[in-house]
Amino acid sequence: TMTGGRVFRVAKYLENQTFMCTYGDGLSDVDIAALVDFHRSHGKLATVTTVRPPSRFGVLDVADDGTVEQFREKPQADGWVNAGFFVFEPGVLNYLDDSCVLEREPLQRLAADGQLVAYRHEGYFQPIDTLREVALTNELWAAGEAPWRVW
Repeated sequence: TMTGGRVFRVAKYLENQTFMCTYGDGLSDVDIAALVDFHRSHGKLATVTTVRPPSRFGVLDVADDGTVEQFREKPQADGWVNAGFFVFEPGVLNYLDDSCVLEREPLQRLAADGQLVAYRHEGYFQPIDTLREVALTNELWAAGEAPWRVW
C-alpha cells in the first residue's frame, strides 16, 4: 500500500480527531507540542514539517573560464524539504483513497486548495534511507551524541 493509502486505511480508528503521521524513517528533535500548537493556530487542514538539509556534495562556484571562485563544502540547501512529520485534520481523509501516494496528488491538492501549511524546523533532522545514514545514526547513538534524543 502506498503512503496515502495507509493513512486512508486507518481512518476508522481516528475517531474524527486531529491526528499525526510520520514516515518512520527520519530522526529529528522536532518539538511536537510546538508543532501541534502551530497547526492549531492556522486553522487549515494540514501541516507538514519542513527542513533545509545540507547538500550531500560540496558546491563550486565556477567562472566562465573554469576558475573556481568559491568552494563550499556541503552548504545548507536553499529550499525547504518535506521532513515527514505531519498534523492532519479529519478533512484530509477526503483527499485520500486506498491507493494514493500522499506526497503526490493529496498534498498537491491540499496545497492548491490553500489547506497545507509548512512548519519550519531549524533543528536536527536526519533521514535514514541508506546504509550510510544507518551507520552514521548508530555511531552518534553509540558515542552518546544523538541530537534527536530529547528525553
